[in-house]
Amino acid sequence: MVASGEEARRFARALEDLKQRRGLSYGELARRTYTTRSTLHRYCNGASLPRDFTIVAAIARECEATAGEQVELARLWMAALSQRSSDLPVRTPEPETGQEGRRAEPRLWRVRTPWRGAAALALLCAGMVPILSASGEFGGVTAGPSPIAATSGDSGDAGDSGGSGGSGDSWVQEPWPVGTAGFGVTLNSNTGTMPSFRVGSVRLWDGGTRWADLERSRGTYTWSALDRLVAGARRAGKPALFTLGGTPSWAAPDGPKTVYADGSRSAAPDDLRDWDAFIRALVARYRGRIEAYELWDTVTDRHFYSGSVRTMADMARRAARIIHAADPRAKVVCPSMGRLREAGGPLFLRRFARLHGFDACDVVGVKLRQDAGGEPPEAMAGEFAAVAEVLHQAGVGAPVWDTGPDYDIRDQAVLRGGRAADYAARFFLVGLYGRELRLDRSYFYNWGGRRIPVVLQPEGEPPTLAARAVDRLQRWLAGARIQGCGHGHAAGLPSTVWRCRFTDVLIDGSVRGAVIQWTSRGAASVPAEPRTMSLAHLDGTRSPVRPGALVHVTETPELVIESPE
Repeated sequence: MVASGEEARRFARALEDLKQRRGLSYGELARRTYTTRSTLHRYCNGASLPRDFTIVAAIARECEATAGEQVELARLWMAALSQRSSDLPVRTPEPETGQEGRRAEPRLWRVRTPWRGAAALALLCAGMVPILSASGEFGGVTAGPSPIAATSGDSGDAGDSGGSGGSGDSWVQEPWPVGTAGFGVTLNSNTGTMPSFRVGSVRLWDGGTRWADLERSRGTYTWSALDRLVAGARRAGKPALFTLGGTPSWAAPDGPKTVYADGSRSAAPDDLRDWDAFIRALVARYRGRIEAYELWDTVTDRHFYSGSVRTMADMARRAARIIHAADPRAKVVCPSMGRLREAGGPLFLRRFARLHGFDACDVVGVKLRQDAGGEPPEAMAGEFAAVAEVLHQAGVGAPVWDTGPDYDIRDQAVLRGGRAADYAARFFLVGLYGRELRLDRSYFYNWGGRRIPVVLQPEGEPPTLAARAVDRLQRWLAGARIQGCGHGHAAGLPSTVWRCRFTDVLIDGSVRGAVIQWTSRGAASVPAEPRTMSLAHLDGTRSPVRPGALVHVTETPELVIESPE
């Protein structure tokens, strides 16, 4: 939110003083608090104000603020928040209108209201609200159990131990099915071979199926590679997401070339009627066989798309009309947007929304940064929460698919063995964590390839340990329903512990409740909840647990199994 007034400036100066004293750069402090460099810079120069106390507390913790400084920071934040609220004019919102003057349907979104007033400040200053770990969530502070005393400080390093274990998840909803399609992979192959381990859906992009590959001259189509992929997905029972991109050179001869060797262009076609004709031919051929169409890959990166936002919004509307008319059951995924931690990504997203580009789509496509070598996958949760806020502010309420990735694979460290397995499983668990904000599907990058940070299964070879971990996770959750998730002190847990709670988990022939828990870094200990009976490990083994006993939590996710009712 935009900051204003003297109280906001005093709050910003206090944040900047803490950062300078600790000697942390904006980039390092942003990494530690799961926010972005630019956002943190705006907080410290007074350009904007955090919407809730979560990020404030995380900054204070990482800057090693004293108890008195934490109380003062809470006071300054509340004063700035109150001043901003009193400065806002009261307005009656105008009804939204869609294209051609139609009244837009209301957007539904659940937003927690920030705590306000003296009562909230009193609780914060009295220490009744724990100093929360950074989730990057927008909304309010959820009162949870008392802070947990860590045996090695509050950093969440090895030895961090829990108190009560807590039951105050960051979000709780009526349980709904986990499903299978959310566990997706992008295929780096055009043979039609599918993964031999369990996955729920496939994305078709790196298999020689860009527009330039399929229509090498105007009106002349080469469908063989895509035919093999679609047929393979159908045989395996996997819904296929087809991703568009890579304008043929004949359609934009003066456009910049993409990063691919096929001569494709990042520019929009000179004549959008060529785009229309390709979409018609594509959908006519694969009607009922392709589940969804992603209308462009990474439009926020000029290596993939160098045209204007207005042109892409027009292309999205045109394509959606054609697809919906030809195949009403197909889903239209808006052009996927990355670079969301930089200024350009959110700016493109907002502009696209103002031009009613999202109105044409059934799903929003995003590229969450999957920085395997540099940060834990849990950083994506904070990034997605920030994206969800931008979507909410833009009036976009559609479900979201993460079609990732958002990095140059050549710059990433390679993970192997257990580290790769932990990362792959947690990637999908972070996707489940985002369900409350309508992150409905995640595609891992990729299947079939070798030159990637986390290899799942090179085509023609057995699944790696990482692929087997993904398979085990899905077996745990087959038929299950997700009830809620939480992490850190807000959920009554050590600062690096993450947890998701499930019902209807099939264990030994009976349906029961279970929890999956893990850490974002290091190790911690939490007490087993009263009905806990055993732990299931990603390697397929099990171990008994007594209720109330301390459970050692690591970066490897484990299934905490409850006794049958």
